[in-house]
Amino acid sequence: MRLVFDPEIPVNVVSLGLIYELDVDQNSHSVRVEMTLTSPGCGMGDIIAGDLKDKLLQVPHVEDCRVDVVFDPPWSYDSLDEEARLELGLI
Repeated sequence: MRLVFDPEIPVNVVSLGLIYELDVDQNSHSVRVEMTLTSPGCGMGDIIAGDLKDKLLQVPHVEDCRVDVVFDPPWSYDSLDEEARLELGLI
């Protein structure tokens, strides 16, 4: 998932803190991701979710993937990891 970037911010979705949940069902070879966006009005949401799904479907043995975009809890700068804070010049 670290290979997926927000096109408007040069930081991956994991470092941005956009991934809220990851469920792997080994029996059905499926993955479900619950993620958010930096703002509810982000026009790139479908692109980011689609890119994430495409990348996860490239993982060996993953046959199905669902990406749900949620806004509760809302994203905040507190969600950024240290790598993202450095990249964005916040520390």
